Amino acid sequence: MEFLSLSASGSITKLGSFAVLLVVLFICSSFTSTEAYDALDPTGNITIKWDVISWTPDGYVATVTMYNFQQYRHIQAPGWTLGWTWAKKEVIWSMMGGQTTEQGDCSRFKGNVPHCCKKDPTVVDLLPGTPYNQQIANCCKGGVLSSWVQDPANAASSFQVSVGAAGTTNKTVKLPKNFTLRAPGPGYTCGPAKIVRSSKYLTADKRRVTQALMTWNVTCTYSQFLAQKTPTCCVSLSSFYNETIVNCPTCTCGCQNNITEPGSCVNPDSPYLASAVSGPGKSSNAPLVQCTSHMCPIRVHWHVKLNYKEYWRVKITITNFNYRMNYTLWNLVVQHPNFDNVTQLFSFNYKSLTPYAGLNDTAMLWGVKFYNDLLTEAGPYGNVQSELLFRKDQSTFTFEKGWAFPRRIYFNGDNCVMPPPDAYPWLPNAGSRPISSLLHSAFTILSSLVFLLAFA
Repeated sequence: MEFLSLSASGSITKLGSFAVLLVVLFICSSFTSTEAYDALDPTGNITIKWDVISWTPDGYVATVTMYNFQQYRHIQAPGWTLGWTWAKKEVIWSMMGGQTTEQGDCSRFKGNVPHCCKKDPTVVDLLPGTPYNQQIANCCKGGVLSSWVQDPANAASSFQVSVGAAGTTNKTVKLPKNFTLRAPGPGYTCGPAKIVRSSKYLTADKRRVTQALMTWNVTCTYSQFLAQKTPTCCVSLSSFYNETIVNCPTCTCGCQNNITEPGSCVNPDSPYLASAVSGPGKSSNAPLVQCTSHMCPIRVHWHVKLNYKEYWRVKITITNFNYRMNYTLWNLVVQHPNFDNVTQLFSFNYKSLTPYAGLNDTAMLWGVKFYNDLLTEAGPYGNVQSELLFRKDQSTFTFEKGWAFPRRIYFNGDNCVMPPPDAYPWLPNAGSRPISSLLHSAFTILSSLVFLLAFA
């Protein structure tokens, strides 16, 4: 195969297949797989707002608030970690609602010693139960940040910082740079700080409006490719009209490798299970998954359960195969065309997501508080389940060609791997019904005839 190419001099030359392949590889390599765009939440981000609320003799006091504007992606324990680099030689004199993980070298200070002297401080949230004189509003949740849809009242986290050796006017303050956000691991990329219109506040009596002396924002976006090297969840499928259970694809999240990586998984009946769970990896939250063909920490099973005249029913089961992780405030995002007419859900909360106008095919599901909002570690109780009842739209509804199965599923904001479409349970027709089914039908009819003749 040959391709034509226009050279720099204007003459046409011929490119062989190998040269074309090199060109294609070069073009593909210019696009990274770390793009943070999410098709189901195109505007989702975490915005970090710095409000300078007062000047001090050598700097300023600022309230830093982290807003989670992502619809379904949250930050669970052990929580967020925020870092940045000072533009000059700033220090942190004191903090409320948060603390730095290291103090750094403050030996140049005699007497009053700052809270942190590091050029690149790292801040974490305080734990629940912190004394009231160390708290501010929206602090002290252990770094847990809910998603905007699931719990908007807890989708913000704040701390206050007193900065010294800094500018004392709007013109002399230098913005921090190189922001990093871990939640608790990698995945977020933060842009530069940008000065915006000063925030305004309404007083308690709602009769006066005050405003910050200076405000800047930092926007951070998430990429699943940056967060982990392998997927974290997979989907299996089944239906009432076919005995086939389509499992997660083999080696979806990794492969069992007891030769080069012993202890990468553990069997549920292993006598060493208890010691493996409490082993050295527990403190670092390293996953310890049950040995399966897919090796995923989470499996979502979609079962087409029943068919009625005007409705059809689906059962969803989420199973945790990770022995070292309890998923608090978990959520599921499912895309299916019949979500525009969902009738009832059992034991799950539901909210319709409409990332694009006129398209209502995506739903967010999460557990009921104090009932099933905690997905416990792998074991007999490591699963949650619910059933969904859909009303049929006769113009679109069908069981053929895998229509009844979801288009995509996210667990805790990460895209789960679906089985290949050609593996979906097929809808049997009259010409391909199994012989056993035909014999069963014939036996049922014959038994009925015998019953009727006996009482004739």
